[in-house]
Amino acid sequence: MFLKELWVPLSGAIAQQRKIDTIANNIANINTPGFKKDQLVFKEYLNVHKQGGEINLPNKEWQPKDFYKTYGAEHGMVKVDASYSDHSQGQLVPTNNPLDLAIHGKGYFEILTPQGIRYTRRGSLSLDNEGNVVTNQGHRLLSRVELPEVGEGSEFIDVVSQVPSAEQRYINIGKGIPSVNLDGEVFVDGNKVAQISVVEFKDSGLLKKQGMNTFVNDDARNIIKTKPISRVHQGFEEQSNVNSVQEMSELIKSYRQFESIQRAIKAYDSMSEKAINEITKF
Repeated sequence: MFLKELWVPLSGAIAQQRKIDTIANNIANINTPGFKKDQLVFKEYLNVHKQGGEINLPNKEWQPKDFYKTYGAEHGMVKVDASYSDHSQGQLVPTNNPLDLAIHGKGYFEILTPQGIRYTRRGSLSLDNEGNVVTNQGHRLLSRVELPEVGEGSEFIDVVSQVPSAEQRYINIGKGIPSVNLDGEVFVDGNKVAQISVVEFKDSGLLKKQGMNTFVNDDARNIIKTKPISRVHQGFEEQSNVNSVQEMSELIKSYRQFESIQRAIKAYDSMSEKAINEITKF
């Protein structure tokens, strides 16, 4: 019996540990430009829901003993249902570096990594040996192209075959000092050399984190084909959207909850040990 009931606090401990790890990762990236914090969604399984019934409270005069009834809540278990990234805007801070770019709006820079096309909000850029604009990880920044419309179901179109290859979309400025306007157009010595690809999505929640502050989009239909309304600010850097005070408060609260659950687990263990000792006396 005790071993069966032990799964209830144990499930809570596992969920709280996952939450603590997530918050700790957010705090660790508080100074990472363009970082988007992660959050968890929990799901509780109540015993009455498993049975497919409803909790019907009787219409009667309540007695003190009635308040000891839990209606199956003592069997409720919890687990991490999903994690998601908060894509809210971070603060833009001036750096006066012409190769630092920040996006104000919902857009993402399109870059090429060894794993393929990825998206990032971090605009800490530099030049490689060939004069191409690259990210802090050495991934090349890509120029904008007009994407064809993508249908649903059987009308789905592989857009990759209809646009220039990523290698043809590198932004090369040589050794010049670029000037970038709010639309992401890049000028060198007064001549336009490219327009930065700033991609907006119908649902940013569908983007998946891939590490190194990058995201992947698995559905081409999620990309908005019209001209982005996001604005590119040269000489600025977007800060992390992690609120240090809020995250520390959540970390302390989660840690205290984890400690409470640990005490409950120890209580179950103590009761089990006592029950075994009593049985062995017979």
